[in-house]
Amino acid sequence: MNDQPNQDQADTQPPPHAQRVIIDENLSSETKTMAMLSHLLGIFTGFIGALIIWLVKKDTDPFVEDQAKEALNFQITVLIASFIAGAAAIATCLVLIPLPIAVGIAALVFCIIGAVKSYEGERYRYPICWRLIK
Repeated sequence: MNDQPNQDQADTQPPPHAQRVIIDENLSSETKTMAMLSHLLGIFTGFIGALIIWLVKKDTDPFVEDQAKEALNFQITVLIASFIAGAAAIATCLVLIPLPIAVGIAALVFCIIGAVKSYEGERYRYPICWRLIK
């Protein structure tokens, strides 16, 4: 007798550490677009774009409010990390110059991922984010 589970059963089981992804398929196109913009604008405007979207939509659209608040918190985190990385680079006579570059690349990648996920209707959470605004 074989004590191992059937291979088909093992493939259908999610790993125990996997997060459950909730996608709302009933969101309007405008809602998904505004949520996506709250993430994408961070690339060009820093925290200002997400702040404006959050202030405008916080009482009217819960999904956009959630995503704009997440993007705003992430952009504040990126701003703080950029200052720290820049200060470290200057303090070490530019030996640590790759540090601010890495912060910028990570911010770009995470903003794009957040935009795509929120446009699909998923409530995206940045993996590295200091959530100051609740």
